[in-house]
Amino acid sequence: MQVKQLINRKPADLDTTLATLKNSTADLLLVFGDIAHFTAPGFYESLHKACPDATLLGCSSAGEITANGVDDGTCTVTAIKFDQTRLRAASTALSSMDASFAAGERLGNQLADDDLKAVLVFGPGVQINGSALVNGITSIIGAHLPITGGLAGDGGAFKETFTIGPAGVASDQIVAVGLYGEAICFSHGSYGGWEPFGPARKVTRSQGNILHELDGEPALEIYRRYLGEHAKDLPASGLLFPFAMLGEDHSAVGLIRTILGIDEASGSLVLAGEIDPDGYLRLMHASTDKLVDGAETAAESAADMPQGAGQSLGILVSCVGRKLVMGDRVDEEVEAVASVFSNTAVLSGFYSYGEISPFAAGSSCKLHNQTMTITFLSEA
Repeated sequence: MQVKQLINRKPADLDTTLATLKNSTADLLLVFGDIAHFTAPGFYESLHKACPDATLLGCSSAGEITANGVDDGTCTVTAIKFDQTRLRAASTALSSMDASFAAGERLGNQLADDDLKAVLVFGPGVQINGSALVNGITSIIGAHLPITGGLAGDGGAFKETFTIGPAGVASDQIVAVGLYGEAICFSHGSYGGWEPFGPARKVTRSQGNILHELDGEPALEIYRRYLGEHAKDLPASGLLFPFAMLGEDHSAVGLIRTILGIDEASGSLVLAGEIDPDGYLRLMHASTDKLVDGAETAAESAADMPQGAGQSLGILVSCVGRKLVMGDRVDEEVEAVASVFSNTAVLSGFYSYGEISPFAAGSSCKLHNQTMTITFLSEA
C-alpha cells in the first residue's frame, strides 16, 4: 500500500497542485474540502483527469484534517495505491430524509459480495437520517462487517453539503467504496469525551430522528430553557449541547445525538440520527481537555486492532461541535491521535455533521455525534 497526500489552498490552483500526481496509478482518491472547492467549476474533471483510473470518494467539510493539524478553506487529496485489495464504488441518490434507510439498502446491494471486508461511506450532512442510512446498509451486508465514514459539512452553515463519487459532485448523493480481499487491515475507534448534566428527560413523543416531546412538554421549549442565552443562536448553538441517549432503565447506551434543526411551528427538534422512543435523553457539555482525551482513546482503540506492514492511512472524522468547543486548541485532538500512531501514518479527514463507526471490534456500526472516529487502513 502506497499513500501520497496533497493539500490545495485555492480552488484556482487545483490543476497545479494535482500535477504531481501525473502518471499516478492510485486506486483511490480520498477528497475532503471546503465548499468553495467542491463548487468550483471543473473540480471533478480536474481530479478525474489527474488519476483517471482511481475511484473518487469524499465530501465537503467543516474543517480539513491532516497530520499538520486542522485547516479551513482547503482541499486535501490523498492518493492510495493498494497492493492486493480490490475496490468497488457505489452511490445512490437521497430523495428525502425519510428515504435514508432505502438508500442504505441500495448501497448495500451494490457492495455485497463474499469477500467484502469493510465499507467507507460519506453522505450529505443535511436532510438525512444517518442512523437509518447505516441500518439500511447493515440490513444487506450484515452487522459483522465494519462500516465507517461520516456526513458532509458546509463550514457550519447547515445549508447545502456535497459528496464526490462515481456520479461526480452532488448535494443529494451518498457515496461509498467497498474493500475486498484478505490483505486489507481495517481498524477503527470511536470516543466522545462529553459529560452529562441536568436530569434525564423521558422521550414522550418522537418519530425517527424528530423529537417532539420530553416529559410531555414540547422538546424545543425545554431545550431553550436549558440553553438560556445560547438559545437565541439555535440551531447552531445546539452543537455545543448535544443529548446523551439513555435506555428505559436510565442506563447509558453510548450514543450522542446532535441537534441539526428546529421546527418552531411544532416545537420539535431535528436530530442527526434516530432516538429510542421509549428511552431518556440528558444534556451534555464538554471541555477541550476532555475532548482531546477522547480523541486519544479513539486512536488507542484503533491501534489495538491488527495492523499491516508498510505505509498506512488514518481517516479522522470528528464532529464540528467538538471544533467549536475547542476553538484555537482544535489541533490538539489531531496531535493526540498522531502521537498514538507514532507520527508514522498519513492522516486525512474532516469535521463532520455525523460520524459513522462501530463502537468496538466486532460490534455493529452506528451513527455517532460529537465523537472522534478513526479508521486505520493498511495491508498485510
